[in-house]
Amino acid sequence: MKWDAIIIGSGFGGVMAALPLVRAGLRVLMLERGGWVTRGPYNWTTQDVGLASPYHSKQAPYALHDGRKRRELGSWHCVGGQSVFYGGASYRYRETDFAHRDEIVGDSGAEWPFGYDDLEPHYVRAEQLLGVSGEPTPSDGKRSQPFPVAPTELSATSLRVAAAAKAAGMTPSRIPIAINFNGNKEGAPCVKCGTCDGYPCAIEAKNDLATGLIPQLIRDGMTLHTDTVVTRLVHSDSHISAVECIDRNANTRVEYSADTVIVAAGTLATPHLLLASRLDVVSAAGGAVGRYLTRHKNAVCFGLFLRRPNPGRAFDKQIAILDLYDTYGSLQQLTPPTELVKLQLPGPLGAIGARVIAHSLGLLAIAEDQPQRENGVSVDWSHMDMYGMPRLNITHRYSKRDDHALESLLRAARRVLAKAGTRLTYLYRIEGFSHALGTVRMGRDPHTSPLDADGRFRGLHNLYVTDGSALPRSGALNPSLTIAANALRVGSLIAGDPAEGHGSTPHSKAVQHISLTRKQ
Repeated sequence: MKWDAIIIGSGFGGVMAALPLVRAGLRVLMLERGGWVTRGPYNWTTQDVGLASPYHSKQAPYALHDGRKRRELGSWHCVGGQSVFYGGASYRYRETDFAHRDEIVGDSGAEWPFGYDDLEPHYVRAEQLLGVSGEPTPSDGKRSQPFPVAPTELSATSLRVAAAAKAAGMTPSRIPIAINFNGNKEGAPCVKCGTCDGYPCAIEAKNDLATGLIPQLIRDGMTLHTDTVVTRLVHSDSHISAVECIDRNANTRVEYSADTVIVAAGTLATPHLLLASRLDVVSAAGGAVGRYLTRHKNAVCFGLFLRRPNPGRAFDKQIAILDLYDTYGSLQQLTPPTELVKLQLPGPLGAIGARVIAHSLGLLAIAEDQPQRENGVSVDWSHMDMYGMPRLNITHRYSKRDDHALESLLRAARRVLAKAGTRLTYLYRIEGFSHALGTVRMGRDPHTSPLDADGRFRGLHNLYVTDGSALPRSGALNPSLTIAANALRVGSLIAGDPAEGHGSTPHSKAVQHISLTRKQ
């Protein structure tokens, strides 16, 4: 069977690109490397959080070189992708994020091929689909529609952080968040247990893709194959002619074909697949495939208190401080659950760290890092993984400008925490890749941007990329909503809806061809 579209990956980039295609009546096959995440009380335990989760795997590890040491990284594989484990923060990038900023861009050539206004209708749609609750702030770009859900009441700890920010001369705002606080969708409303970041939601109150949109797309006709590892994209002339896979359950090799192929496997896995398929050689921008990796310069500043500031474990990811956004980045309220701390620290240190965190308030500092050509991924053909793919090597170092931006944010965080009543702070630097972006970026320059403005891979007319790897800059905010909005935009273009996309006639002609093929 030849499909109208094959989508590789079931995270934000894959699901949001699928939605316009499925609703246009096209035959869509989604391929996911992992399986469904089971839900229940064990989701609240240390056995199902973070790197201890069975959905985080090192079966085919990545090798990271960060200038200090070499270490192996695992990857996440499950239906819904990292939406199942994220904290729900759903920010639009600011209008200034789409404009040129020489301090960030430098000589990297990282430029958005469209502006905030082009993406704004898709931000609206993404917020509606995810049930984002929030309220406008002075730093927001223009909004054609209000938030679909009103914000929930602030917890005592959030009120404390907001008051401290004001006392420090700053303006606190609400974090827009995709969590079902009000019970206005199928499933239970949030019980504000505080276990969001790093955890699957045990009661399905977090509006992740696996609990809402994916089941709906399946009911509407999409086919989902889980436990399917895509190992190679076969190209003939200027198109992808086949998608080669391994069915992990049957331990057999399978092959699919489609008129359109969309890769949304993730910022590391997508360039891995493209390079393993040797697709860099077919593009004038092939030298940029896998390059310009960004991953935010992040750290959490904790203020320690004699009395526990949040004894009831109330939900406290509610307040952000964006006063320094256009110069350095953002601050967001974040205190990890004690179970996650126990997991991160070895042996008895875990129990000690959990007790310390229970007496803490945290502010997460997010600084946009510079896109640098030296940062990125490459494949090592001398080391093949268990699926026959070359090992992925990751190289990443922050610039002096990135370091300065983070330190400036941390100074502001300490001022706020001091106003909240602490005299002692502790710093935890985040080294993960949850906000990784940019390795197969969009852009105007056909020699330095592997994707055109419509998300199409230069050199192949039927291959698109819609995950975080497509974003040329990271901004200083959580990227999930921007990934979702861009994927909706690209999916709408492929489906032939000119009112929904950026676009042009070639996409509509492609859909006409798909329709004729189906009738035949």
